[in-house]
Amino acid sequence: MKKFLLGVAVSALMAGSASAANIGVSMAKFDDNFLTVLRNGMQDYAKTLDGVNLQVEDAQNDVAKQQSQIQNFIASKVDAIIVNPVDTDATGAMSKIAADAGIPLVYVNREPANVDSLPEKQAFVASNEVESGTLETKEVCRLLKGKGKIVVMMGELSNQAARQRTKDVHDVIATDECKGLEIVEEQTANWSRTEGSDLMTNWLSAGLEFDAVVSNNDEMAIGAIQALKAAGRSMDSVVIGGVDATQDALAAMAAGDLDVTVFQNAAGQGKGSVDAALKLSKGEKVETKVYVPFELVTPENLSKYQKSN
Repeated sequence: MKKFLLGVAVSALMAGSASAANIGVSMAKFDDNFLTVLRNGMQDYAKTLDGVNLQVEDAQNDVAKQQSQIQNFIASKVDAIIVNPVDTDATGAMSKIAADAGIPLVYVNREPANVDSLPEKQAFVASNEVESGTLETKEVCRLLKGKGKIVVMMGELSNQAARQRTKDVHDVIATDECKGLEIVEEQTANWSRTEGSDLMTNWLSAGLEFDAVVSNNDEMAIGAIQALKAAGRSMDSVVIGGVDATQDALAAMAAGDLDVTVFQNAAGQGKGSVDAALKLSKGEKVETKVYVPFELVTPENLSKYQKSN
């Protein structure tokens, strides 16, 4: 009887171990409002799952550090790896390292350059960036009634999202409805609120005239707002657009400063990346690209996102 009970106990323990999963997560950087929501979304979701442990590391915006973290995850024999890439052009090497080790890898939020040739047991979970800049710019165009001068604040140029969102702006103003829009300046502020403020201050000091700011993300848009206010410009005289619908951005919209943003479901992407990593670690099939839809946010539907984000 004792042997039988011991056997049952061992079987139960083995079953529990089989369902457990250790996932290594390398985030591009912790010091970023949107990526913090993404990271928290992963961790909060993992807490609801039995036996799922996330080891989350900060790459501090350093490609070499991120590759080292991936190698360390492999050495510690994690069941899967999730990567929010520092440089989306550097993902080929990361994919090879994980594939050679036979460990599943999931890219999240930032589209890897090799997304169309990912090895087996690898996937990408994010939102389709063609939607983000398109939704933003179309709404800015509508608010300007199809005519006006705009400035574009770009994110880090090593990032696919920044390049795609900027392309979206150009694609929208090439349409008949928005061909009256003119880009008078286009520069990077590296996703940063501080750099966004500095860039706007420089533009204002140079006497640049514009009717709207189209920013690749909310942080740069908020920086632009701060600089415009400091210069004494009325927020009613300029249209400001961003992407992400962060809490700070929603507060800026509620205050009447931000006119449009695009909700990118960071928590949803985080959950999706964990689900994909778990499925791949079990040998299950996962779509190579898993998209979480973007949604336009304006003052008219703001309350919905203040509750959900």
